[in-house]
Amino acid sequence: MFLRHHLGTIAAALALLGLAACATPKAPPAAPAPAPAEQAARPAPKPAETVKKAPPQHQVALLAPLTGPNAPIGQSIANAANMALLDINDPRIKLTIYDTAEGPEAAASRALADGAKVVLGPLLAPDVRAVQPATKAAGVPVITFSNDAELAIQGTYVMGFQPDQEVERVVAYARQRGITRFAALVPAGSYGKRASEAFVASVKASGGQLVAIETYPRDRTKLLTAARRVAGYDARLALSRARAAKSTGVISAKGVPLPPPAFEALLIADTGDYTRAFVPALRQFGVETNRVRLLGTGLWNNEPALAREPALQGAWFATVSDATFESLAKRYAGRFGARPSRLSSLGYDGILLVHAAANGGWQIGKPFPQSVLKTPSGYAGIDGLFRFPHTGVAERGMEVDELSGGTFKVVSPAPTAFSPAIN
Repeated sequence: MFLRHHLGTIAAALALLGLAACATPKAPPAAPAPAPAEQAARPAPKPAETVKKAPPQHQVALLAPLTGPNAPIGQSIANAANMALLDINDPRIKLTIYDTAEGPEAAASRALADGAKVVLGPLLAPDVRAVQPATKAAGVPVITFSNDAELAIQGTYVMGFQPDQEVERVVAYARQRGITRFAALVPAGSYGKRASEAFVASVKASGGQLVAIETYPRDRTKLLTAARRVAGYDARLALSRARAAKSTGVISAKGVPLPPPAFEALLIADTGDYTRAFVPALRQFGVETNRVRLLGTGLWNNEPALAREPALQGAWFATVSDATFESLAKRYAGRFGARPSRLSSLGYDGILLVHAAANGGWQIGKPFPQSVLKTPSGYAGIDGLFRFPHTGVAERGMEVDELSGGTFKVVSPAPTAFSPAIN
């Protein structure tokens, strides 16, 4: 437009000049035109702005579900990781977040193409298995948020909370408090299998007595059967009838008092919902929760409302410390307007590990130094003390909490330091 406008102006001026030349003058010749003024000097063009290149950075990928049914958890983890970046204020670290809900393999491929030297996540075990071939081929370590210990192969480190460590801790505490006879209800599946194996081993190692262990499918219609079996109801009823018949000569089920169950503590290695559902079923078969100490795992820690359940008062469970997480949760709520998932701490602590590697001599562009994960003294994160032994599964300092008066009360604090030895 600029050029066309000025060309038009020039053409019009030339046309006017041509008409004036052909016309007969009706007036005396005009005085000579004054000499044209000197053209004003044009300002020198500004030099082109030079764009400063961003300094090299450590490329860190975080893989989490940002859409779909697990988005609230994944977004909490991602938000907490970004909060950690702001807190440490380390310009050497560049974090890029990829949505595994759109396909974990594709997310991992993009991350590796973008130059990622370490992957935080994914959250779900199937997603971890899906990305392992690509990350292993690239020599890029994965620090997953899953709690599936079987994922810990070469180059993959499992950061999620481990049920076996929680079971060992709560059983050890119960033994310290004088409990000898133990029983357990564990769900079918990999989580229950690990909890069951840890329970058997820890009861034996602590010198306790294993009375019963019952596995059940996660089907509420089957809970009654599991409760009946773990309570040893049929054997207790038969014993009670035999005693009554011996003393009265009459065999009758009516009014026969049941002897107490053979165990002093019962582990329910499941969520709060299933724990609540078991209480009336256990009571039906003569197991009163005010006479038997209920034990739980860290799954209870996700449900603070459990502490208000009258039938669960006095129950114990082992978990990571909540003290620092509550501080994070308050800041998170102030920034994002909602309370974060309890697993958000894993995203925060993942960034702390990367920061520790950067401070420990990790050179930009070089492979991530996996040796930093195996520091014997470990690290103090949002969830307290943790470190990675040779198994690649995070070892954590656990506390024991008691459900009391509407709150989780710490009855045995988490350790403040690891023993020097690391397996």
